[in-house]
Amino acid sequence: MGKFVESSKQNLYGYARVSTKEQNTDRQIQALKEFGIEEENIFEDKKSGKDFNREEYQLLKRILKRTTNNVLVIKSIDRLGRNYKEIQNEWREITQDLKTDIVVLDMEILDTRKYKNLLGNFIADLVLQVLSFVAEQERINTKQRQEEGIKIAKSKNVKFGRPRIERPHNFEEEYNKWKKGEQTAKTTMDNSSLKRNKFYMFVKEYQERELKKIKK
Repeated sequence: MGKFVESSKQNLYGYARVSTKEQNTDRQIQALKEFGIEEENIFEDKKSGKDFNREEYQLLKRILKRTTNNVLVIKSIDRLGRNYKEIQNEWREITQDLKTDIVVLDMEILDTRKYKNLLGNFIADLVLQVLSFVAEQERINTKQRQEEGIKIAKSKNVKFGRPRIERPHNFEEEYNKWKKGEQTAKTTMDNSSLKRNKFYMFVKEYQERELKKIKK
């Protein structure tokens, strides 16, 4: 997904992104397809970072730079950035530097194909600034709610993250066989039903515990 397909007609490109790999872009991509964008012209990123240097997004902008008559379609304005400044900068670069129209599906007025006169540009720019500000405030509020929720949960002794895997009851027996050379590490892992990283974690803990016994 996300390769350059040149056309003599108006080039429609779509961009979708989510902040974590656990989230999915299905809803965004479906909306882009319904708009009429071919799947090979849809670019998506599924990671977050300190800047906006997302691989697919940067590839898309390189394509927009070397072609003309392009339209970039996104589901919502916050797909362009995570805060007010980012959204404004990306919008300005795409529309002015890359000479590309932008269509925001969730806000009909943000369609630069429709507003080419001074009043239209003014209205669209005003709406863009308001929505950019709202998007940033919503992100800040969401983060604050998450932090408050975590704080309350911790006060109630709620544990976060994956539950710790307990050491198998037969670990010591299997460990001793392995240390004596009676079986391989792979066999020891299989007999203990442990993956490699967990096995060596328990080996380290066990050895440290035995060393403390010796020192006492």
